[in-house]
Amino acid sequence: MQATEGYILNFRLGGNRQYPREAIIEILGVKEMKDVYPFINRKVVWTTPTGKKIIGKIVKPHGRRGRVIAVFRKGLPGQAVGTKVKIL
Repeated sequence: MQATEGYILNFRLGGNRQYPREAIIEILGVKEMKDVYPFINRKVVWTTPTGKKIIGKIVKPHGRRGRVIAVFRKGLPGQAVGTKVKIL
């Protein structure tokens, strides 16, 4: 598979906190849960405005609308919400 783009929608939220290392990502062109499974275990790269790269991995689907949970090595800043990521 070739590189794909997606958007960070939000951090994964718990009852009383949010998890900055885990993000909910919407992959472009994926609308159903059954289309998500080829993307599991693929790398995700978010590039900061200064050019640094934070690398993560897609670990599981989220909901029925084709969204996924990605776990990053470092926590993402709040400015990452709504920006593009590259899925390798």
